[in-house]
Amino acid sequence: MRFVFLICCACLVFANEILLLSKFDKQDFNSKDFNAYLMSEKLDGVRGIWDGKYLKTRQNYKIKTPDFFTKNFPPFAIDGELWIARNKFDEISALIRSGDSNLTLWKEVTYNIFDVPNACEEFQISTCTLKNRLTVLEEYLQKYPSAYIKIIPQIPVENQNNLNQFYESIIKNQGEGIVIRKNLSPYEKGRSKNAMKLKPYDDAECELVGFRKGKGKFENQVGALLCKMPNGQIIKIGSGLKDEDRKNPPKIGSIVTYKFNGLTKNSLPRFPVFLRIRDENP
Repeated sequence: MRFVFLICCACLVFANEILLLSKFDKQDFNSKDFNAYLMSEKLDGVRGIWDGKYLKTRQNYKIKTPDFFTKNFPPFAIDGELWIARNKFDEISALIRSGDSNLTLWKEVTYNIFDVPNACEEFQISTCTLKNRLTVLEEYLQKYPSAYIKIIPQIPVENQNNLNQFYESIIKNQGEGIVIRKNLSPYEKGRSKNAMKLKPYDDAECELVGFRKGKGKFENQVGALLCKMPNGQIIKIGSGLKDEDRKNPPKIGSIVTYKFNGLTKNSLPRFPVFLRIRDENP
């Protein structure tokens, strides 16, 4: 097996035309009005954006689906997560990336919606809240039911204890974490301070630009990924790679999701661990 150990000069491009979550800041949140926020489970699936005609990844690649899956999907845009179940990310990720229209596998998938991006403009909603945007989809589904579209429940935040209890219940049941969003806020493109994620660990994304050759038992395999962060710094990620990842590594230019334990004094992620590849071209 031959590897190319180089750093490519391609720039890391993130999808700035869709909503991205910011990191939850407990201290900052404590100063806010809890009743202005909604909380929901953060599903560990593959992001899917339905544009009214096609289902796409966050990098704008079309997702190949069987016809029955998108039957009765709305003629307007919706944003959500393609998901099978907790601890099933590898399965849904492989299905999306393979471009396989396997009917049996797709029958296990649901499209879990957390927003209707253009609802306020298209339906002239005067008070542009998250709940009002989701109501548009609810009313549509009453007329045109879909077995595969699910609306993620949005639960009002009452106080800090209420938020903590919900978070702990999700983590206890092996969920990924929770999302906290300001109800009276439009659908914002890019990283939003009004939409936050709370997880047991920090995570981030970077662009795969090269490989570090393996040694010892990993000889003739990939030892680590060389990854470019949005600020241009290169980090090495070796922990978390499975045997299959080392034998058949991701493509250069792939977007890598990794977790880490805070930052060093040089603003580098401490102890980065590979989690997954996000949104490869199906």
